[in-house]
Amino acid sequence: MPSGSRRASGRNRVKIERRSAEGPLVSGFSGGGFRVDENVYHGLIITPERADGWSPPPIAELTEAALAPAFALSPQPEFLLLGTGARLVRPPLQLVKALEARGIGVEAMDSRAAARAWGVLRAELRWVAGALYPLV
Repeated sequence: MPSGSRRASGRNRVKIERRSAEGPLVSGFSGGGFRVDENVYHGLIITPERADGWSPPPIAELTEAALAPAFALSPQPEFLLLGTGARLVRPPLQLVKALEARGIGVEAMDSRAAARAWGVLRAELRWVAGALYPLV
């Protein structure tokens, strides 16, 4: 009988334990910001190791330098989850190409969707980074 299974009514019952996400998680939204642990961040850089407040430039002016804290990981993240605020805004093509040249993909979506996706990806233990623009 597999480990963690029980015999009930002559049938095997398998208990499936889901691994929880490691590191900081967005647990909700508050006052236009993202709730992470006991803090609320209006703009957020989040990695498997930490969450930090972020004052991003206008999306059209977003550069690798503005995202540097998101890439302070070893190994580098698989991709950047970019939350572009209340609605989806395409990031600058020059930024996307520069990150792809480094082997880092970019997944852009509105910031609420990005916050939810962060939780799903981290529950899968994916090694990603996130940069979330304020919700308002």
